[in-house]
Amino acid sequence: MRIARFVARRLLQLVPVLLGVIVATFVLVRVLPGDPIRTILGPNATEVEAAAARARYGLDQPLWKQFLDYLGGLVTGDFGTSIQSGNAVASELSLRVGPTLQLVVLAVTVAVLIAVVLGIWSARHADRVGDHGIRVLALIGNSVPEFWLGLVLILVGYSVLGWFPAPSGRVDPDTNLTPITGAELIDAALTLNGPAFTSALGHLALPVATLAIVVVAPLLRSVRASALEVLHSEAYTAAAAHGLRDRLLRRGYLIRATLVRLPSLAALVFGTAIGSTVLIEYVYSWQGFGQWALRGLLYRDFPVVQASVLLIAVCYVLVFLIADVVHAILDPRVKI
Repeated sequence: MRIARFVARRLLQLVPVLLGVIVATFVLVRVLPGDPIRTILGPNATEVEAAAARARYGLDQPLWKQFLDYLGGLVTGDFGTSIQSGNAVASELSLRVGPTLQLVVLAVTVAVLIAVVLGIWSARHADRVGDHGIRVLALIGNSVPEFWLGLVLILVGYSVLGWFPAPSGRVDPDTNLTPITGAELIDAALTLNGPAFTSALGHLALPVATLAIVVVAPLLRSVRASALEVLHSEAYTAAAAHGLRDRLLRRGYLIRATLVRLPSLAALVFGTAIGSTVLIEYVYSWQGFGQWALRGLLYRDFPVVQASVLLIAVCYVLVFLIADVVHAILDPRVKI
């Protein structure tokens, strides 16, 4: 019940945050240099054609009226019409957000699991060869650009070993997958389509590995540092001195205390991972949210940029809300 009240209170606090994001994004995309109509129509378009296009997308109206129309549309779930494609932004967003969230959630989950296992193991074997090797690998993973790492994994995993499908799309077209959520792996599971599930899993493997390697380093370092702190604490030393079994020491003293800081950092990493998907989606021809948002920014497509920023802001605040709840569950000292 306390957690339910905490979540309800935090959700109410999110309203002014999201309203600030909406206002700031609306103003900034119009202050930035560049005319979306001229960008789309090209330099040969006449003034009459440009004026007709501005009137079609409501860009000839005063800013206050454009903002009120935008707010009114948000209330009804209407994000406007894309200036590039002429399609509803909501329908384009629904097609692209599922695959990208699927990629990010899987990659961050894999990175967290790797960080917990290797971080605790590394702390328990501190200053040994294995510990130094893990730290060096984490440093290398954190240093290489994601697009270069993606190309290397494609070269090894697809071209040399042939273990993974070609980096072109998210599922094989001959699997007859019925789209429901847009996330192929989930859709295949919901429709009990085994070939599509296997195909989607194969197409996900290399992008997930690329993103997980890129984001695992800060998580690994945090877990290792926390585990070392616990191992050197008086409580752990006293418990070990009383002769508690190693398994009980790890589960009862080490793991839970080590993971206290992890939810907040994982939330930060989740936000970083959403930004990192832009290059990874290009490398793997993923056609996801990152590519769509970047194209909208390049063409000054106001409705697409506004919807993209708002969605990222919603993801951020919800992930931090989940992180705060998990933190409170792991650490009884935290009041909620």
